[in-house]
Amino acid sequence: MPGGLPKNEGVKYSLQGRFIFLLAAVIIAAVCFAVWLTHIWDVWLIVIPLASIFALVAAISLVKGFFRPINDTLKALSSGVASFRDHDYSVSIANNRDDELGALVTVYNDLAGTLRKERFDLFQRELLLDTVIQSSSVAVIITNLNDVIVFSNRVAREFLDQQEKLEGARLSALAVNRSQVLSQVIAGQEDGLFTLDSDRQPEVFHMTFRRFNLNAQIHHLFLFKQLTREIARQEVETWKKVIRVISHELNNSLAPIASLTRSARMIVSSGRSVEKLDEIFASIGNRTEHLHQFIEQYARFARLPKPKVVAVNWPSFLAGLQKLCRFSLVGELPERSGSFDPVLMEQVLINLVKNAHESGSAVEAVCLRVIQDQSYSLIAVEDRGPGMSADQMELALLPFYSTKRAGSGLGLPLCREVVELHGGTFQLFNREGGGIAATCKLPLIGMD
Repeated sequence: MPGGLPKNEGVKYSLQGRFIFLLAAVIIAAVCFAVWLTHIWDVWLIVIPLASIFALVAAISLVKGFFRPINDTLKALSSGVASFRDHDYSVSIANNRDDELGALVTVYNDLAGTLRKERFDLFQRELLLDTVIQSSSVAVIITNLNDVIVFSNRVAREFLDQQEKLEGARLSALAVNRSQVLSQVIAGQEDGLFTLDSDRQPEVFHMTFRRFNLNAQIHHLFLFKQLTREIARQEVETWKKVIRVISHELNNSLAPIASLTRSARMIVSSGRSVEKLDEIFASIGNRTEHLHQFIEQYARFARLPKPKVVAVNWPSFLAGLQKLCRFSLVGELPERSGSFDPVLMEQVLINLVKNAHESGSAVEAVCLRVIQDQSYSLIAVEDRGPGMSADQMELALLPFYSTKRAGSGLGLPLCREVVELHGGTFQLFNREGGGIAATCKLPLIGMD
């Protein structure tokens, strides 16, 4: 709102012009007074004192008139700037000056207007953010370094079984009252899944933890998202996909078997040559064997045993592997033994080498290398096939996904499952120059 400044009527001068005019008046008054004291002109002994007094009074009035609007303006500016300190940007100053001080008032009003607009925009953004957070299905909790909650949303109160606001309470104390599992998860301060018991069924949650600076102080952000429904939905989708894949594969095998069986019956009933029966029975046997292998793959994926980790000599292990599948060995083998289950890892590497050959890579370009340091062994199977697109790479490790017409979609997921059972990591990369590199990173546990 406009601040209190008297309106300055009359001719407007710059501050410099007014000061010069005031200085001239003072000089005239001083000269007149000096002439009177020295009696230079006796005839003016009466006139000069009166003129000096008049000039002095005029100078004093001019000084007061000159400095009053300046003082008022400076007081208004001081009051306005002081209001900035209290985050109050509503004060503006009426400006009727064309001098330098008027320019300063204009700058102040522009600054106050800019700050008012930014404060309003910030308030709107904060209101929008608070609305989004309060409407979110994710429990949001922010604590300071003393474990005191400084912000929470409605879902957070429901998550911790609290009716009142959480601000000011200690998160660890509320977590203990809710569940010992939740207390341990929060104390661990790591992202991950956990399960809490409820009246109806166990509930699965995911916690996200982050540290960030707020007002130059470290704060902790906890996000808790309920995943029970999502996991249940994914389980249903997975079962549907499994049923579709198995149904498709069974139909592909049973339909030809049924057709071949009918042909065999016709041959037998007609009394024609039974020499074709051997061919029919061979075809039925092939389809049956294919169906057996398909079912065995699913069964193997479901009943993976726990790895029996032992010290493995690299030359002996890889020499045995080369008898089962063809690949070129690149680089020197580590002197230190590996530590893994040789039976399970042999199956993994056979599968990876088989995939490399089926990728369209030249046979001689399929290679295997072993890299080792003090903490892990890295086995890489590489080829020079066409590689994978970004979408294929993202889906390649999902069960039941396959780019092969006759593939079950379990080969690569089975490889990853075995490696992760060893406590390792399995990854796929597109190689520079074309092809895929599949890596198995296995921890060393000191079995030398």
